[in-house]
Amino acid sequence: MLVINAESVHQSLNFPDLIHALDETFSRPAGMPQRQVFSLDESASHSDAFAVLPSWNEKAIAVKAFTYFPGNPKKDSNLASLYSKILVFSRETGEPQALVDGTSVTFWRTAAISALGSRYLSRKDSSKLLVFGTGNLASFMALAHASVRPITQVTVCGRSEEKVRKTIELIRNKRADIEVMLCTDLEKSVREADIISCATASPTPLFDGDWVQAGTHTDFVGNHNHDRREFDSKLILKSSVFVDSKINVFAEAGELLLPIKEGVFAFDDVKGELGQLCSAQINGRTSENEITIFKTVGTALADLVGAQLVFSKLS
Repeated sequence: MLVINAESVHQSLNFPDLIHALDETFSRPAGMPQRQVFSLDESASHSDAFAVLPSWNEKAIAVKAFTYFPGNPKKDSNLASLYSKILVFSRETGEPQALVDGTSVTFWRTAAISALGSRYLSRKDSSKLLVFGTGNLASFMALAHASVRPITQVTVCGRSEEKVRKTIELIRNKRADIEVMLCTDLEKSVREADIISCATASPTPLFDGDWVQAGTHTDFVGNHNHDRREFDSKLILKSSVFVDSKINVFAEAGELLLPIKEGVFAFDDVKGELGQLCSAQINGRTSENEITIFKTVGTALADLVGAQLVFSKLS
């Protein structure tokens, strides 16, 4: 059994190959039970947690396990808040094949899923991308979207100018052909964006939904809590809403659960999920003026695809 570290994951993956593999996999039948997230301290609202995400297709079986200890960096700067591993088995024999670093795969597959959603939901001529967030995922999001659309300008928005500039540098190092800039006027940046991609820990909406213009595609990956949201109800009311996985989004995402609680939205208002887009069971964008929302919380099947692709390149 191979043990594959983060460095090998980063060396093995690229967005065109990964997005293609995700598109193929999500278009076919697969097994993916609802992921299980266990709080290790029931008295706290955002406590230490342990999660298990199983999935399988015709080629492989995989299970990702991760721990989330948000207080770790305060205890020791050498500790991360999240640790993750993906165990891959042969679908034919059940034999263990690889233990893959899950944190690095998560960066790649999260961004690739968003880009795959954009390929179905954003306008084909989209050239201006606005990225909210300056964490480890931010540069991956920008590079993934730029791999499926003719992005010429990326604007990065975050609370820390130092972190924004670091994110800008990471993007520039990979795509010197793209103009990358710091957001200095939030409303103007939102109004001018063709694609808005959000990967933050914000508990409240990042911008006013009224600012989003006709034809814009919006993408939200940062929130996994029923009482938090990255976008407001004004945006959901004027948008076509798609999700990566109904079973997970309907259980976790405040972006949908809060408007439903307010009585302005319903589960049935969701147009469909990623697998239906990939298999052509439903249409994606239907007009140049449509505003689209793609809400994701992550799926075990995407973890399987990322880990399986790394294993296939290294075995």
